[in-house]
Order: sequence, then structure tokens, then C-alpha cells
Amino acid sequence: MTLDLTPDELLTTTRTVRKRLDLTRPVPIELVRECLEVALQAPSGSNRQGWQWLVITDPELRAAVGRIYGELTEEYLNSRHSAAALFADDPNRAPVQQRVGGSVAWLGEHMGEVPVLVIPCIKAGKTLPPDNQAGLWGSLLPAAWSYCLAARARGLGTAWTTLHLQREAEVADLLGVPAGFHQAALIPTAYYTGETFKPAPREPLNNVIHFDRW
Repeated sequence: MTLDLTPDELLTTTRTVRKRLDLTRPVPIELVRECLEVALQAPSGSNRQGWQWLVITDPELRAAVGRIYGELTEEYLNSRHSAAALFADDPNRAPVQQRVGGSVAWLGEHMGEVPVLVIPCIKAGKTLPPDNQAGLWGSLLPAAWSYCLAARARGLGTAWTTLHLQREAEVADLLGVPAGFHQAALIPTAYYTGETFKPAPREPLNNVIHFDRW
């Protein structure tokens, strides 16, 4: 069963879910498989379909990944690049960024407790190409986002995170990722608390659109 959402509602209310992830309610693995079946319909360059998907449910492995993520979260929040530090001089955006920073901190503390962690991977050889990588990641990221959309349609919350990639090799060793495969994200997946989500505030379209020339 999927939620009664129009395409526009699905696209505008698939939010990053952190504090509202339900850490106590198990997620049926068949539901995750359904979402991944949807993800596999995403475009893939030259139809290579070089993706692989790690679905982590083992409590000890989740805890181990969570520890790495938590350590990196602490480093990130103490850096000048922290979400909480952005737009500090903007009275409209600063409070929003403070809330984002708080939710980032919460997920850093609880990532290992989320029932399901999903890591999309792509085959790319031992080293990433030195030139434009858009073609490589364009053959995985649409599929990963389709997974998030499919999860939202089934009453699950997700968050697109990448902090763990600073220690990608360590996570690869922990999870047995073969050489030549690269991780793109770490997507915690759980049921969410509360009723639903609403579109987020965004910059007006006229501030970011260009016609014909910049």
C-alpha cells in the first residue's frame, strides 16, 4: 500500500527526516525491497546498471557505522562549514539553520539506532575518474533519490547523508565493500513520527533561474 499522494505532493514533501525517525518500530525488509525495486527503474548511463545496494539491519554493524558517523558529525558541527553556522547574519535564515544544526546533531547521536541503513554504491574502478564525474554519479544518484521517494510513498522517512564518506575506506572494510565500488550516500530509513510533511521554504525561483544566458 502507498500513501494517497499526487506526484507533486510526493516530490515536494519528501523531506530529510532526522528527529522524527522512529527508532523503536521495525521496518519490514520486504518494504525496503519494494523501494529498491522502484529505484532500479531509474536511468543508468549506457544501461550499465553498475549499482549495488547495501542494506544494513544487523544491530552491531549499524552501531559501528553509527559510531563513525557520530564522530564525523561532531567534527562537522565544530567546523565553519556546519549547517548551524550558515547565514548567521541573515535574521530570517539563521534560526532555520540553527534548527537544522540541532537535527544534524541528533542524527549523529542516533544513526546507529535507525532500523535500516542503506548505502548505494557504484562500480567505478579502483580510482574515480579525474575528469567530469557527472556521468558516473548520474548513473546512481537518481536511483538513490527514487529510493527515498518510494520510501516516502510507503510511509517511511529517510535522510540523505554523506558525512561518512570522509572515512569511506573504513566503512568499506567494515561492510566488506569490494575494491572498485564507491559509496554515494548513507540513507537512514525508518517509519516516522507525526502525520505528514509539508514543502520547505526555498529561495524564489526568479532568484535562481536564467534564460539563454547567465
